Amino acid sequence: MAKLTVSDLDVKDKKVLIRVDFNVPVKDGVVGDDNRIVAALPTIKYVIENGGKAILFSHLGRVKTEEDKEKLTMRPVAQKLSDLLEKPVTFVPVTRGAQLEEAIANMKDGDVLLFENTRFEDLDGKKESGNDPELGKYWASLGDMFVNDAFGTAHRSHASNVGISEAMKAEGKPAAAGFLLEKEIKFLGDAVDAPVRPFVAVLGGSKVSSKIGVINHLLSKADKVIIGGGMTYTFYKAKGIAVGSSLVEDDKVELAKELMEKAGDKLVLPIDNVVADKFANDANYKTVEGDIPDGYMALDVGEKSIELFKENLKDAKTVVWNGPMGVFEMPNFAKGTLELGKFIGSLEDATTIVGGGDSVAAAKQLGIADKFSHVSTGGGSSLEYLEGKTLPAVAAVSDK
Repeated sequence: MAKLTVSDLDVKDKKVLIRVDFNVPVKDGVVGDDNRIVAALPTIKYVIENGGKAILFSHLGRVKTEEDKEKLTMRPVAQKLSDLLEKPVTFVPVTRGAQLEEAIANMKDGDVLLFENTRFEDLDGKKESGNDPELGKYWASLGDMFVNDAFGTAHRSHASNVGISEAMKAEGKPAAAGFLLEKEIKFLGDAVDAPVRPFVAVLGGSKVSSKIGVINHLLSKADKVIIGGGMTYTFYKAKGIAVGSSLVEDDKVELAKELMEKAGDKLVLPIDNVVADKFANDANYKTVEGDIPDGYMALDVGEKSIELFKENLKDAKTVVWNGPMGVFEMPNFAKGTLELGKFIGSLEDATTIVGGGDSVAAAKQLGIADKFSHVSTGGGSSLEYLEGKTLPAVAAVSDK
């Protein structure tokens, strides 16, 4: 990675601003899933173990009203972080001002401080999500250096990532990538730009429209692109296969035709489907090849499709998986996603990456997340990276 990273910095006696992605589920003041907090620990520990002061900040949810502030405070997150680090974490319930400045001034080397939800700034004119330059400049003034470790928001140009980076660089201070951001860019970047071949992309999810850019980009990079999930049936319609009442984007049928013409035999579609008479786990269901009967909708790929996909994956040395193969939330329609995920995870000497919110959720829910070389923490960011887009927050990090 040609970007400055936290390990390039001398953090001793320094106030190190760290943008983390602590956008975690909180219910009744308790953090549900702490995966994102755990993912940031290596960077936080590096700073405090090397004598720096760690000043952390993150957004949490979308703040639209004063009432949102109560349920979207970072206070429970500070408590969870304290438990994980096994040391006190100072929580400051504001995003700017004398209270925050004084708390930072009182920090000793090795201390950790977390200040309030950055999106509290959005109540007064979207200062955070609108990348208000004055806000970015103010936050930058609180520290000696900046570390961005929030891959989940790297596709957004916000005051807390791009704004601070630009303000830091303007003052001749470093803006570096944390270990998590560095790892994400390395895995996704190497997979797409310099893959060990054969390189197979597995794309699922409900809509072609949300994956057009990814399909297009990966068709030029991968040896095979396997399609599953709801977007399959827009391709079916483009091929003249009956789709019953399956999900179809009629305005994308012509595009699907163009993609198939461009791809040739590089694009692999399911050959059979598990179809149901309603969208429910207790529906009547059966497996059909070819045309999907009227009154039935496809909710998963069938056994023959799973075998076809495995055949195309068995020799792969690089696999990127984005999107489930069916409605994995319903046990009767989770088999395609589970079988494929297990198979990808079992590939020897292969770099296997799962990215995108739904496929990561599926991998975790089905208990197969630990089988992959890398599980991406950023849904939208990993999707845009797979499209070949430049992520603003990554671009804003200082070059080495």
